[in-house]
Amino acid sequence: MRDTSPSHPRKIFKGVPMAAMKPRTGDGPMEVTKEARSLVMRIPLEGGGRLVVEMNAEEATNLSAALHAAVGLIKK
Repeated sequence: MRDTSPSHPRKIFKGVPMAAMKPRTGDGPMEVTKEARSLVMRIPLEGGGRLVVEMNAEEATNLSAALHAAVGLIKK
């Protein structure tokens, strides 16, 4: 059942131009930025978009150790 009440979004925004939709791509580098109290890591995804992970310094150190161990497994 369709909502046709006056407050329905189709009624409110009728005739209002929509913002341009930009494609979400995973293009771009993996990056880490320092925010106020944390580090924010942005990882491009193959299907588009980005995985955003916020972590503190201890979590970043643990992630680094886990990644070094994983790379060691690949090199064997």
